Amino acid sequence: MTKIIDGKKIAEDIKIRLKKEIDLLKDEGVVPCLGVILVGNNPASKIYVNMKEKECIKLGITSDVRRLNEESSQGEVNRNIEEFNNNKNVNGILVQLPLPNHLNESEILMRINPEKDVDGLHPINFGKILDGKPNFIPCTPAGILEIFEYENIDPEGKHAVIIGRSNIVGKPLAALLMRKAKGGNATVTICHTRTKNLAHFTKQADIIIAAMGVPEGIKGDMVKEGSVVIDVGLNRIDDPLSKKGYRLVGDVHFESVEKKVKAITPVPGGVGPLTIAMLLKNTVYAAKTQHLSSMNK
Repeated sequence: MTKIIDGKKIAEDIKIRLKKEIDLLKDEGVVPCLGVILVGNNPASKIYVNMKEKECIKLGITSDVRRLNEESSQGEVNRNIEEFNNNKNVNGILVQLPLPNHLNESEILMRINPEKDVDGLHPINFGKILDGKPNFIPCTPAGILEIFEYENIDPEGKHAVIIGRSNIVGKPLAALLMRKAKGGNATVTICHTRTKNLAHFTKQADIIIAAMGVPEGIKGDMVKEGSVVIDVGLNRIDDPLSKKGYRLVGDVHFESVEKKVKAITPVPGGVGPLTIAMLLKNTVYAAKTQHLSSMNK
């Protein structure tokens, strides 16, 4: 039978372990703190930030959320980042993406202290991933690695096809799966929405990670028997039969793919909960490393 991977269960197990680490830090006078900057009124971003704030409260992580209006200037966002950078009580910094079009995303991410970059998007942390010695790993790729470990899915020697080339998922995940380390040593192919004859590549894959933002774009006839499918997509499609008038689907057509594969993540309830859990894990890691660094000075 196909294994339906329960991301919520894995995330809850991770948070139980994190709570113990947080309690130990508090015994040493350290309360992990996440600084968040939200610019504008993007509905999805507001939901994500509220969810992260609630999860922080549950675990005992302090959160300082700065909600800036849509017209906020580059300088205003930069000032808030610098305040977090200079505040020794703030361990992690998250700038919620996407940003309004008038803001320079690259410049903003560059301003975050790499030692507080819990989203793993600063070029220094990205470079460490490429060097095979990651410090902070972007949260969604980190969550996928947790799924592999939890479900005993070893990428070594497998052909992994990643569909999506973003800095948040596709690129860092490719580097992580290729590295000479536990959880790596895979042969990796990167595809995307401009790839011609996508099915030619997906049919060869032992592991498929779909992160291209196309609702139900991967169909059952595009995967091989016994493969593992990780669906990163989260898309809203119209559904007149739903009370809300829409439903959420992934980048994988679940019904047709489930019949053929060894394991698959559902949407929702698959990768999503792990992404938030990894943000919390990175924040706790930042608090621990900064505390140790201050003790050694």
